[in-house]
Amino acid sequence: MGMALKVRLEVAAKPAIEVCMVLSWLRRRRRRRCFERPLSGPWRTFLLANFAHYKWLTEVERARLDGLTQILVAEKNWEGCNGLVMTDEVKVTIAAQAALLAIGLHEEYFDSILSVLVYPSGYVARETVQQPGGVVLERESPRLGEASSVGAIVLSWPDVLESGRIPDDGSNVVYHEFAHALDLQGHGFDGAPLLESRDQYQTWSEVMTAEYHRLIRRTRRGFDTLLDPYGTVSEAEFFAVATESFFEQPLDMQQEHPQLFELFRNFFHQDPAERFRRAGYGTQSAKNQDTIP
Repeated sequence: MGMALKVRLEVAAKPAIEVCMVLSWLRRRRRRRCFERPLSGPWRTFLLANFAHYKWLTEVERARLDGLTQILVAEKNWEGCNGLVMTDEVKVTIAAQAALLAIGLHEEYFDSILSVLVYPSGYVARETVQQPGGVVLERESPRLGEASSVGAIVLSWPDVLESGRIPDDGSNVVYHEFAHALDLQGHGFDGAPLLESRDQYQTWSEVMTAEYHRLIRRTRRGFDTLLDPYGTVSEAEFFAVATESFFEQPLDMQQEHPQLFELFRNFFHQDPAERFRRAGYGTQSAKNQDTIP
C-alpha cells in the first residue's frame, strides 16, 4: 500500500472512530445516570410483589440490581404481543430478574438484546425440523419463551410472574432465556459465555462437558436429576437449565454438583447459596446421588 493511500484511509477512518468514541461516552453517561437514580416507589412495589429473590439481596446487591433494572428498562425495546398491554410492571418484573444474573458482571453482557416481546400466555411458534433422509418438516411448537440470535427475547407474562414469585423450584423462564443471551455473547449458542481468560475457558470446557454427559446418562437411565432433563438437548440448553438451578436451587447444586456450582459462582461473581442460607433455607436430599456417576 502506497504511503499516500494509507494516509487517505487513516484520515477517512478518523471521523468514524471519533463518532464511535462519542457514542460510547454518551452511552456510559446515560447508563451512569440510570444506575445512580433511586428506584421509584411503584417500581420497588412491583419487585417486592413479583420477585421473591429481591428481598434476600444485600444492600449492595439490591442497589446494583436497581441500577441494572433501570438500564434494561430504558435501553431495550419492549413490545406487548397478542393483545398484551405493555406496562411498567411487566418491564420491571422482567428486567429485575434478568438483572440478577448480571449483578456481578458488566452492563455490556446484555448488549446483544435489542427487544423483549411479551405474550399474555404461552404462544405457538413455527419451526423447521430436518428429518433423516433429508425430509424437512414445518410444525407448530408451543413455547413459554425463547431467545433469538437477532437480539430478541420472547416471554410469556404468566410464566414470568410464576418464575419470579416462586424462588426455589428450579424453573425460571427469564433466567433461562437471558442465559441464552449471555451464551450468545460468547459468539454463539454453544454453552460457553464470554469468559475472562484462556484458563477459564479450559476449566469451563472440562466441567461443563463432564456435567452435560452426566445429565445425559442419568436421564437415559430414568433417574431423577436436580438439573432439568431438557438440558440434554444441547450444550446451550444445558447452560440455560444449569443457570436456573444455580439461582433457584443453589444449596442442592452446591451439594450435588460442587464443581459446576463453583464454575458458575466464579463466572457470575455471586453466591446464591449464601443468599438462600440467609433466607433460612437448607438442602434437600440428593437424588440417587451415589447410584449413577
